[in-house]
Amino acid sequence: MPIEYYYKQEEDELDYQLILPEKYAEEPEKQWPLIVYLHGSNRRGNDIHVFDNYGFAQAMQSLDDFGFIVVTPQCPNHSSWIIEQEQIMAIYRHILASYRVDRNRVYLTGYSMGGNGAWNLATRYPELFAAVVPISGWYRTDKVEWLKDIPIWNFHGEEDDIIPIQKSEEIVTALLEVGGQVKFTRYPGLGHKVMEITYSNPELYAWLLAHRLGDG
Repeated sequence: MPIEYYYKQEEDELDYQLILPEKYAEEPEKQWPLIVYLHGSNRRGNDIHVFDNYGFAQAMQSLDDFGFIVVTPQCPNHSSWIIEQEQIMAIYRHILASYRVDRNRVYLTGYSMGGNGAWNLATRYPELFAAVVPISGWYRTDKVEWLKDIPIWNFHGEEDDIIPIQKSEEIVTALLEVGGQVKFTRYPGLGHKVMEITYSNPELYAWLLAHRLGDG
């Protein structure tokens, strides 16, 4: 699991962590699916190493033969993913230009503040993502029309006292009302911190790989 760290060259750029599949160098002709991961508010700042043993870097330790490129931008202090959406897209374009990415299998996910960011980015660029996985997030129900054609798997703990599960219920209900392709996993007895259990579930990655752009 090669992990690399990239630091901004210009003031408005974001640092990011890049994880490449173990077999990336061994298979020079292969194109790989890409996961864009947006973290929660407590990982904002300017220390990219806060992602060591966190998020996908942690979950991949329990998964066999993890076959995705993962990019994790870092949101600056006192900012949000909605504010930084253009910077996320700049990293996305750079990754596509620099690595062997299967452009039909680009997936978007985020946790907490990143869940909100994932919902938002999917509404802005619905044509780019083959599937979206928000976790413990929230978003505006009046934007769901933009999301109805994107496969979405939403996760939330029923005892979340930071972002109440009602926030997910509202947007999932709104999506279903417009014919959206949405699954909703509720975690009984669990609170806000359900990222690890979600990202360590092999079924999630099988579900992601079942979706490609143009399938619908």
